[in-house]
Amino acid sequence: MTKSSIRQFVNSSKHKVLVALSGGADSVALLRLLCAQGSDVEALHCNFHLRGEESNRDEAFVTQLCQKLDVPLHIQHFKTLEYARERGISIEMAARELRYEWFEEMRQQLNADYIAVAHHQDDQAETLLLNLIRGTGLRGLAAMSPCNGHIIRPMLDMSKKEILQYLADIHQDYVTDSSNQERDALRNRLRLDVIPLLRDINPQATQHIAEAAKHVREALPYYFKGIEETSSITSSLLHERLRGLCFTPTQEADILNCHRNGAYFESPTHRATIHQGQLLIEEKKEHPKPTITTRIVQVENPMQWLNSQPKNPHIAYFDSDTVCQPLTFRHPRRGERFQPFGMNGKSRLISDYLTDRHLNIFEKQRQWLLCDSSDQVLWVVNRRTDHRFRITPTTHNILIVETKEGQKNK
Repeated sequence: MTKSSIRQFVNSSKHKVLVALSGGADSVALLRLLCAQGSDVEALHCNFHLRGEESNRDEAFVTQLCQKLDVPLHIQHFKTLEYARERGISIEMAARELRYEWFEEMRQQLNADYIAVAHHQDDQAETLLLNLIRGTGLRGLAAMSPCNGHIIRPMLDMSKKEILQYLADIHQDYVTDSSNQERDALRNRLRLDVIPLLRDINPQATQHIAEAAKHVREALPYYFKGIEETSSITSSLLHERLRGLCFTPTQEADILNCHRNGAYFESPTHRATIHQGQLLIEEKKEHPKPTITTRIVQVENPMQWLNSQPKNPHIAYFDSDTVCQPLTFRHPRRGERFQPFGMNGKSRLISDYLTDRHLNIFEKQRQWLLCDSSDQVLWVVNRRTDHRFRITPTTHNILIVETKEGQKNK
């Protein structure tokens, strides 16, 4: 590892970090680097009891290392085989689930900022190759992220060769996991057989593969925006954009081939629409009703008083004697009409009124209406009141309704 690599890493973080410490070269290097930069560090060690005495040897090694470095150590023992059998999953998957579930429990318990794992550049290249072999999309081509929630991978740009050289330079020993030499695991076969062949072709093969994953990862935000131009969406891009959002393959095909403005698609968790040539996607969730305050005032000259009030879309004024209390909120119904203020005797579809204001179907569905007890629309909230309930020269009592947004702006 070059000095510049160490310096870049050492200056990277000042948070409380929990280090996943197995005792192998990678995790030991990660712990030593964090200690060297003076971070607030504690170590986490998992004993999966899968390698007999070797598992106990690893636990003894990390215990001695943390004592030497004066680093608090937390150890957890798992019944990995039993867990895997109960859930019908592989041992590797069982260990992963147990490991990360415990890591998160400890992060919360110890009030830590991050959990640092020791994945490096060679691991990144292996992950990308694994994803390609199994079949993947753009996210799979991005491989592992340097930061995924509370999980960080500070050594993702460092090669295994650099890590081993660093440990040699500081005279730090480590343990070796014998299971890494077994070819029954696909990742091991890549590491032991495929990667060496690729390095025979190009000594920098793993570096270039990892860099390719980095390029894809950096490009993803530009592809996966909440709004996409439908004219530029491909089937692959759309599949990645909708991945995990519970849309069916048939719906994906319909969205890809649909360019009709206002087209609507719904999954159990999300909804999508075409709006002015763009694909909009949002999560389905409840939207709280507006918070309002109301009061009634009596004035001698209602029109003069009204003209003196500040113009604020979050405040509405009504002839109180024309309004049947109590007031209620609801969303527009299909085909519902109202009389926009100023349009005496003329009504409009509320949907058309909102369309004229360039609202998409999601915004229309979220629009709140203020109604009286007879379910008449008084106000398309924060937009326009109904002409039938306006203040006139004969008004005696004025009802003032103000939404929370208006109160904030005062």
